[in-house]
Amino acid sequence: MSKRLLIAPLASMLTIGAQTPLTAQAATAVRNIVLVHGAYADGSSYAKVIPLLEARGFHVTAVQNPLTSLADDVAATKRAIARQDGPVILVGHSSAGVVITEAGNDPKVAGLVYISAIAPNDGESSLDALKGYTATPGGSEQHPDAAGYLTLTRKGADEDFVPDLPAAERALVYETQGDWNSTFLSEKITTAAWKTKPSWFIIVNDRMVPPEQERFAAKRMHAATTTLSSSHVPMLSHPAEVAAVILDAANKAGNAHVQSGGLSEASNH
Repeated sequence: MSKRLLIAPLASMLTIGAQTPLTAQAATAVRNIVLVHGAYADGSSYAKVIPLLEARGFHVTAVQNPLTSLADDVAATKRAIARQDGPVILVGHSSAGVVITEAGNDPKVAGLVYISAIAPNDGESSLDALKGYTATPGGSEQHPDAAGYLTLTRKGADEDFVPDLPAAERALVYETQGDWNSTFLSEKITTAAWKTKPSWFIIVNDRMVPPEQERFAAKRMHAATTTLSSSHVPMLSHPAEVAAVILDAANKAGNAHVQSGGLSEASNH
């Protein structure tokens, strides 16, 4: 989905956010949120969440991943983290769960938020993390070209990726998708950041990433877990609920970061 995505009026989204019982942020140490998109998307997949976070006083950065390799996506995310003044909550959707599992080892990162994501262990690739789980319907709707770049079919976008969005938004998601290099799937991370960073996980009624993998990963990392009646991209269909989880992470991980002395370390990094 492209930066050109047309979204609902921001004023109405801010009203939704204001009416949702989100955690007060006055005491939190984390003011920076870095949002990382996954396959077939770009930073505008968070377009409905960003104003809700900014309305609470957060500095928000949406990474524009190249989708050319895991290493390239991690590098883009690390550059975004480096630009932040102070500690960061790092958020990853779908395949970006792999990206934040690697990039989240940065000392500036105070907490991790996984959204319908793949979350590998040490030395694992996406394929390793997904091994043994039943294939999802969306898997067969991802087709490679001659160069090995994957795109999502219109059927996959409508029925598996964002079926709970209005027709006009589903069309934009399909029409503005980014090509995703299939080599990403076999690239391995080094050390899983969730082993040392507090984590949050949003699990959905997924037709792209196996929900069983999401539940297993969330339990393994002892994540604070939220289950939404949403399709694969809850940032677009349930933005207020997603924002609430991110704000909870900023509050709780931020306080823990200060107590552990991580704030001064991150600020001086």
